[in-house]
Amino acid sequence: MDGTRDTKDNEEAAKRARRHALKELNASPPEIRKATLDSSLKRHTALTKRAKLSIGLENRDHILKDIETLTLEKYVEEIASSLLEGLAKCKTDKDIWAATEVISAVHRRLAMTFTPKFVEMLAQSLSPPPRNVSAVSSANLDLQEKEIAARITRQRPVFRVSCELALVGIIGKNTTGPEGKSGGEWIMKVTKDLLSHDTTLSSVPLLITFIKGYGRPFLGVSANNNADEIPESEELVEKEVRDRFRKMCEGYYDNVSKLLVKEHKRLQEQDRRNHEAYIRSGEIFEDRQQAYEKMTKNYERLLSNCQTLSELLNQQMPVLPDASSKTDAIGISSGDRQRGDELDSNVGRGGQWEDDEERKFYEDLIDLKDWVPRSFLNIPEGEAEASSQAEADTEADIERLMDTNGDVDETTEDGYNDSIFRYNHHLTRALSSDEDIRSASPVTEVDAVVAPGPSQILTGILGKLPDATSRDSIDEAAIEFMYVNSKAARKRLVKFLLSSQKQRLDLIPYYGRLVATINKYAPGLAKEVLVAIEEEFRYLQRKRKVVKELSTARARNITWFSVLTKFRLVPPHVILHLLRVFLDDLSGTNVDSLAALLEGCGRFLLRGTDTGPKTAEMLELMKRKQGLQKFDQRQILLLENAYYQCNPPERGPIEHKQRSVIEQFIRHLLCDVLSRKTLDNVLKLLRRLHWEDPETERVLFKMFSKPWKVSYSSITLIAMLTYDLQRYHSKFCVDVVDQVLENIRLGLEKNIYKNNQKRVATVKYLGELYIYRLVNSRVIFDTLWSLVTFGHFEGRPLPGQVSPIDTPDDYFRIRLVCTLLDCCGMCFDRGSHKRKLDRFLIFFQLYILTKSDIPMDVDFMITDTFEQLRPKIVMYKTFEEAAVAVDEMFENTKADGDDSGDESGDEDEDRPTEVDQEDQTVIEEQTEDRPTSPDHLVLLNTRENLGPNEEEAADFDKEFSKMLSDAVADAKKVDRKAAMSAWDTGVTMSGSVVARRTKRDADRDDVDANGGSGSLGVMRFAVLSKKTNKNQTRELEIPTSSALASHTLSAQLQNKQEQEQLKRLVLDYEHREELAEKKAFESSMRAQGIRVRYGNFGS
Repeated sequence: MDGTRDTKDNEEAAKRARRHALKELNASPPEIRKATLDSSLKRHTALTKRAKLSIGLENRDHILKDIETLTLEKYVEEIASSLLEGLAKCKTDKDIWAATEVISAVHRRLAMTFTPKFVEMLAQSLSPPPRNVSAVSSANLDLQEKEIAARITRQRPVFRVSCELALVGIIGKNTTGPEGKSGGEWIMKVTKDLLSHDTTLSSVPLLITFIKGYGRPFLGVSANNNADEIPESEELVEKEVRDRFRKMCEGYYDNVSKLLVKEHKRLQEQDRRNHEAYIRSGEIFEDRQQAYEKMTKNYERLLSNCQTLSELLNQQMPVLPDASSKTDAIGISSGDRQRGDELDSNVGRGGQWEDDEERKFYEDLIDLKDWVPRSFLNIPEGEAEASSQAEADTEADIERLMDTNGDVDETTEDGYNDSIFRYNHHLTRALSSDEDIRSASPVTEVDAVVAPGPSQILTGILGKLPDATSRDSIDEAAIEFMYVNSKAARKRLVKFLLSSQKQRLDLIPYYGRLVATINKYAPGLAKEVLVAIEEEFRYLQRKRKVVKELSTARARNITWFSVLTKFRLVPPHVILHLLRVFLDDLSGTNVDSLAALLEGCGRFLLRGTDTGPKTAEMLELMKRKQGLQKFDQRQILLLENAYYQCNPPERGPIEHKQRSVIEQFIRHLLCDVLSRKTLDNVLKLLRRLHWEDPETERVLFKMFSKPWKVSYSSITLIAMLTYDLQRYHSKFCVDVVDQVLENIRLGLEKNIYKNNQKRVATVKYLGELYIYRLVNSRVIFDTLWSLVTFGHFEGRPLPGQVSPIDTPDDYFRIRLVCTLLDCCGMCFDRGSHKRKLDRFLIFFQLYILTKSDIPMDVDFMITDTFEQLRPKIVMYKTFEEAAVAVDEMFENTKADGDDSGDESGDEDEDRPTEVDQEDQTVIEEQTEDRPTSPDHLVLLNTRENLGPNEEEAADFDKEFSKMLSDAVADAKKVDRKAAMSAWDTGVTMSGSVVARRTKRDADRDDVDANGGSGSLGVMRFAVLSKKTNKNQTRELEIPTSSALASHTLSAQLQNKQEQEQLKRLVLDYEHREELAEKKAFESSMRAQGIRVRYGNFGS
């Protein structure tokens, strides 16, 4: 500790010696011969530019050299402005001293012309901020804070350099103008102006910087309270100035300490009010909480700054009184568990309010005292005098601070500027006088001549009330009304509120908030409203047999009672008396009125401490009367709803479905991760799952068979995954398809409205499964026909025939058909599929015409579907035309007997290989970014593994073609018989010769084998040989008894038998498929009540 003090003392002594040396040099500058100086414009311009960048340690040597070698007389103003601009870049102590040396060098050269002008520019740069900051609106508060922060950053280096210049003798009696102040007096005046004219306390960082860096030479104090005795001759500031400067700062600190004590008490008082508000309403309101947090934060900063001043000035901290209600005070932090539990008991299922928003609306009322001058409020004299005295004391403290040239606070960091400005803005607003608030009122002195009178202002306020449907707008109306508040104005307001639009019951809660807000400072307003609605209630009770004419008046009257009760403006005995009146004569309109009253404020009354027991007794009485008296169904429903509205039954919390980890992972993959780019990654992850686990397979089956669990746009991706998974889990994919078809059938049987979205997703999924070849066209057409025939008598929809599961005004099946056709209808554009779709579209038009008054959106969907599939199709206008077309269509199917045969082929053969360009684009978009699925499992036939591979076959074809071309070139040398046999000759890969019979010889051999007239016991072969790059053929006769001939003959006979058998099987298969297709078509038509007969129409 002693070593640190010695180091600081040594540093201070070194600074003092350096300042003395520079001061002596400035007092007697050396002479410079002007003849050797440079007066070029270029070098002077470079000097000013370099000075503008910075005059710190980095550029000091260059600038000092230029100052010694340039004339400078013609550029005094430019040099002064550039040096002032360069001061802003000086941050460290070395930069500040370098700037002092540069300015001292210019002073020694141009003491008479440069120094006074530069000192004047320094004074302007250190000018205090505007004093009327308290008039700044909250909207411009952030902008003002930014301006203040920028000013502090700009003034700090200037203030430090000014202090150094005052200590080295540049700022003194010869340079401070006609007043002739010394350097210490000039710095004291600047500090006084900064503190006394700054009501926002934004200049306090400059004061702290000054005391920390220059407290010893200007004030005679040091932070370590161990100021060494220095001879007066070595002091740089006069003793008188030091004493006055120190007394000014100590007086400033005393007043700031008093303000700290007052703010401490004010914070405690606010804490006590928060506690009372919490006890009263059960919660600290949001705006009150934010204000308290801001006040606490600023108070802590004020306390920290007082401690800093106490250490720098060697003063004692003020004694802060302990909080008398510290144990009762509540914290504002969100982590107060006890307060949260109490709030939960007052808001929600067991509290007076349904939710927190409702509670805030009825309890969180603004205090007009914070917005309206006290002269416009009806405040008692005692309270007004106490408030005026408190304001006078505060204003006196502020004046004393300004008189003693001290400001209100201090901080150690630049960031304090923003918070201290907010704090003083809030404090000034809370303690502002009536005169200041009147000056901020809408009517100014300039406009007073043409300003409207109170009556016109009140008319404008009342005109805006029907549009005040928010808390802020109705609170603003309350503030405006208080400026024209009078007995006549209150009567006019009451008349307007009670005679407003009778159908606008939604305005009554806001009007009630207006009455409750004003009632605190105009107590007669709520009483006048209550008297008026009580008189109206008695009138309505006398006229209770008038039902329709006064129904709206009764609803408005009950709503007013309910709203004012929740604002606590209706005495408990009054509202309980209303309940008793209704229960005494529980019949007719009283039932409706009682139900409306219980729905409006029954919950509030039942859970209130004063009205709870009585309200519970009346509810029990109502239940007993409901069981004894006879009410119609509407009245019973009203009373039941009212009872459970104010006393809802106990129920447990909603239990969230518990899902296993594997289920959450699968749902995450399919619902969140799945996209076209991540499709293959998702497939890999799904394949890695434990498929043998029943739980895993169950979750996968549920997700793949219920497409509505994913987004509608992801259904296509689910179908693609199903297609990829069928290679590895074929049974799983079959089960998924079966479940999808079962879901469609179940939706047709039940036709539940809430499942419509699921049904659309399922039909879309089925269409996507067809596109990816998981189902065939028969499934699609069976689904389409079932959508338009299921549930109708004999499968034939008729206009006058009502089906309980497909009513004439139910158009959802049309939407399902259009969805399925839009998904896969473009695939049916050729062959038998095209004819099938044409037939269905004719019947679909018949089904559409059985519906009544098709909505516009459904009509548009139908039009889009037909334009996409069959743009040129004939649209029927009436049911009769469609019925004739359907009959003709069924008759024509008898003539199209070959259709069933065409449809019996493989699905891949009948499905189009190319689609329209637009449809092809859609399919390509689904797979264009998708690489080939990984780990393909390819099953090859055994025969495919025999023989040469593709590379060997290509080499064989190449060599064989070359050999044949050579043979053609030598055709003249080979006879025709040998050439013909060459075409039927096979050559192995090794180059050996293989014999093949020609067709002619084969026929001859067949005859010989059957005992014909050919050469007996001989088979002829054409042998192809190649010598000297030339092909030669010769005929070779092989005995039939040889192994080669016997094997060749047996192979030929076996091949012929296989061809005959294959031909017979194909013909039988086509015949069976034709018969099966006819039977299937007949059975489907028979299910629809249509009998199909086939005849010979060709004869």
